[in-house]
Amino acid sequence: MAEQARRRRLLIAGSVAGVIALIGVGALIWFLTRSAPEAVSLESAVEDVAAAAVEAPSSSAAEGIEGDWIVDTSVGVFSFEDATSSFVGFRIKEELATIGATEAVGRTPTIDGRLTIEGTEVTDVTVVADMTDIVTETSRRDSRVQSALSTSEFPNATFALTESFDIGRELTDGDQFSVTAVGDLTITDVTRQIEIPLEAQVVGDVVVVVGSVEIVFADWNVEVPSAAVVLSVEDRGPLELQLFFTRS
Repeated sequence: MAEQARRRRLLIAGSVAGVIALIGVGALIWFLTRSAPEAVSLESAVEDVAAAAVEAPSSSAAEGIEGDWIVDTSVGVFSFEDATSSFVGFRIKEELATIGATEAVGRTPTIDGRLTIEGTEVTDVTVVADMTDIVTETSRRDSRVQSALSTSEFPNATFALTESFDIGRELTDGDQFSVTAVGDLTITDVTRQIEIPLEAQVVGDVVVVVGSVEIVFADWNVEVPSAAVVLSVEDRGPLELQLFFTRS
């Protein structure tokens, strides 16, 4: 009888452990297969500003956009699933065991930025993103991203315009423009020049800017994170941004 009772206890314990393991695997699969947020787009960003009920166009906006502007992180709200605020982030394609192809996305809403327009020429753009605040779909991935980016030593990523560019005309509310911005991108302790295509639109008292460019992570001494469930991961992916500038 004692032996039978012991076997029953072992069987129950094994069953419970199996259920817990299945729940854990199921939760991990759910985290890693959650739909990735949509890539940045000017249309979506403009809708976000409109939904945030930003102050209606003022006389200054109607007269043009010459002057100094700063990234306004109070416009919209931030979440991993639906960021309607300013953010900077990345996307990486992966192949996961038993799951297949998926896309990892990380974003940070903690940004300082400045934009200067003189006449119709953009003479200065500086954007600093705090990578210690990067959010992915799960905290498991967050810690690996922080390690890969060495954020304890190099918390910020910075883009600084190195070549001014001309918008070509004076802009007022509703006007759009596209340009390829040339500047220095610094991640970890490495600075390299990049060319990033940007789209922008004046929306009331906000200058909306979105952009995306593919980078090779190893060029900035970043080794893409890996895990047992990850069969393969690309060493490159889009760096993307959505920025809302208001007058400084």
